[in-house]
Amino acid sequence: MGEKKEWDLLIALVSNILSWLVSTFSPSHLQLLLPACCSKYEDKLVESYPRDSASDNQYQTKCISIGRPGGMEQLRFVYLKPNIVTLGYNIRSFSLPPYTPPMAIESSNKLPQDCIILHNQYFSINYADCVIRWGLYDSAKKFVGWPIVPGFDMAGYVESVPSPNGIFQKGEAVFGVTLFGAYSNRILIPSIQLRKIPSTLTMEQAAALPAVSLTALYALYISGFYPPGISKYNNKSILIHSAAGGVGSMLIQMAKLLGLHPIVGVVGNTSKVNDALQLGCSHVIDKSCENLWIEAEKICPGGFGSIMDANGVSTLKESFRHLCATGRLIVFGFHSNLPMGQDMLSPLEWLKMARKAFFMPTFDPMDLVGENKSVLGFNLSFLAEEKELVSFLFDQILVWITDGKLQCPKITSMSMDRIAEAHQYLQSGKSIGKIVMHTK
Repeated sequence: MGEKKEWDLLIALVSNILSWLVSTFSPSHLQLLLPACCSKYEDKLVESYPRDSASDNQYQTKCISIGRPGGMEQLRFVYLKPNIVTLGYNIRSFSLPPYTPPMAIESSNKLPQDCIILHNQYFSINYADCVIRWGLYDSAKKFVGWPIVPGFDMAGYVESVPSPNGIFQKGEAVFGVTLFGAYSNRILIPSIQLRKIPSTLTMEQAAALPAVSLTALYALYISGFYPPGISKYNNKSILIHSAAGGVGSMLIQMAKLLGLHPIVGVVGNTSKVNDALQLGCSHVIDKSCENLWIEAEKICPGGFGSIMDANGVSTLKESFRHLCATGRLIVFGFHSNLPMGQDMLSPLEWLKMARKAFFMPTFDPMDLVGENKSVLGFNLSFLAEEKELVSFLFDQILVWITDGKLQCPKITSMSMDRIAEAHQYLQSGKSIGKIVMHTK
């Protein structure tokens, strides 16, 4: 396993530097970096239509396929041959991702009976999708490989139900999460991963919520603060890094709903302070003009019950130090380890990432015991075997949404054929809220 990881990293390094070289010195040749239909396997499934083809219709699947690690040129808009749709890796017993077998969806008795085919209208962009394109996302490499259709969140209409089960009917508006495959207008997906869109949400808003809200609630679940009434920790203080981000904004609202206090949000820009306060923070630390840890110590001198950290190397060490006894550090990302404001991984960016990896903190088990603190990490894309737990969390999120207790992030909407522009905007660090793509 270690050798495969090293080999995957080498492939990612070489492929991304090649993309950077061609993009920098000979951009007119970028198309030459695209694999021929991405792979021999995909060649049997993909039509060679141009992006503006008249063959585009609601019953032919169009999707974004990535054939190898690299830059924006790898975000390849393709049309699948008739009767083929995308799917996530957790139904690989039916078909290897990212596509269903030819002709399989023509007959309902050939499809998994616990799934539906979704006519997808919207999907959202997450930073993880950029990491997938670079070839640095572990679960994508482990469970899918190349080619891959990225994407987690989607919202659309039920196109067909292989086996009537009383849960969904054809034509119903639903939203949910898939384990890759959402960059598509037609998806085969287990029914347990979908919910009916409540009247409090537009379909566009629904596509922005699943991944960020499930990440936030799972983080609170493993921190011991959810379900409500079960946690007996006396210290209910929480510090949330990147409080103005998609997951951070969900964490603030959920922490307030669960009665945590104080709720301390950390932002990197003065313009985001009011947003964090309005969402429910009792204190907001603007690290662009304040010393983060001095201010944190003023608010909670004895340390925090839980700290939510998706930053990585820039804050992990101090986050651990600022926990109280019995405190839990929840790690679900490494944003500061990866380039922000860069859509290409140049040789310099690889050197910066290597340096940051070298300085990543380690946690001695003896220190964990001696200080009575915990470090827990997770990635939702590895939870394929925990579908009942994820469904349980999704039910709670739906209740909060239906009751109007969760505020949807601000949305920037783009058409699917502007996917490269959307990735560039997200990586610029200037995007606000969620970027949602429409497939129409």
